[in-house]
Amino acid sequence: MVWWDERQVWLYLAAIALGAAVGLIAPVAAEPLEFAITPVLGLLLYATFLGIPFARFGRALRDVRFLGTVVMLNFVLVPVVVFALSRFVATDEALLVGVLFVLLTPCVDYVIVFAGLAGGARDRLLAATPLLMLLQILLLPVYLLLMAGPGVLSAFDPRPFVEAFLLLIVLPLALAALTQVAGRIGRRVQAYMAAAMVPLMMLTLAIVVASQVAEVGGALGSLLIVVPIFSVFVVIMVPLGLVTGRIARLDLPGQRAAIFSGVTRNSLVVLPLALALPAGFALTPLVVVTQTLIELVAMVVMVALVPRLVRAD
Repeated sequence: MVWWDERQVWLYLAAIALGAAVGLIAPVAAEPLEFAITPVLGLLLYATFLGIPFARFGRALRDVRFLGTVVMLNFVLVPVVVFALSRFVATDEALLVGVLFVLLTPCVDYVIVFAGLAGGARDRLLAATPLLMLLQILLLPVYLLLMAGPGVLSAFDPRPFVEAFLLLIVLPLALAALTQVAGRIGRRVQAYMAAAMVPLMMLTLAIVVASQVAEVGGALGSLLIVVPIFSVFVVIMVPLGLVTGRIARLDLPGQRAAIFSGVTRNSLVVLPLALALPAGFALTPLVVVTQTLIELVAMVVMVALVPRLVRAD
């Protein structure tokens, strides 16, 4: 174990603080840093997928109880919570669409990293990824129609969603699978990437925050109303995920993974969708970024909190 593995929570908080400082002091760096988000996140997910034994992947996919739990959480319970919370911005279409875009789409990327750090079932979350991605592509337009009205659907383009899925999920997953069957070289790469997980996560957090914090700060007055919405969502979903996991009689790693799946949203994958909307929705991408910043802090806290909430009696 590398020394930073024992201090990762504090290191992640430091990375977030450093990213915020860089973004505020040198806002000119935001644009090039934004281009770095996808490759850095892809590298982080490659390292994450390397740590999951693919021999256990089939068994995880057959865990119908876990799959049913995360589907129930994300596509039945979460929409009820989101509908109630989104009523506070229902009169502002740009804010409403941003809230709905990000909160109705479960995370399929770095949730695996954070859940694993908290002792969650990374292999089962990975197995659930294609199903969660497919369901959110199919159901997001339905939820938008019900909660925001038919006008939003005309501006909805699923292509950025599919592109992000291919770049951030399919490509790193395929490379990780090839690495695992590459013999001695593959084992050496796995060892190096496992040791580099914490620095990679720190780099990802710092780049995301640094690239977005200045723009969010410039529109802070308009975005303040969504901060309590996103914060309350986390506060609600942690116990809701805990109760749902226990009702489903999941084991401890399964319960922890379910909590993270219910809380963590697909902000980085949804952001290209929000950026593709017409000019009248200029605030929508900033709403998504605001949720990202709040969630990153929440994830760091949850890495320490969830193992205490879900532990052997």
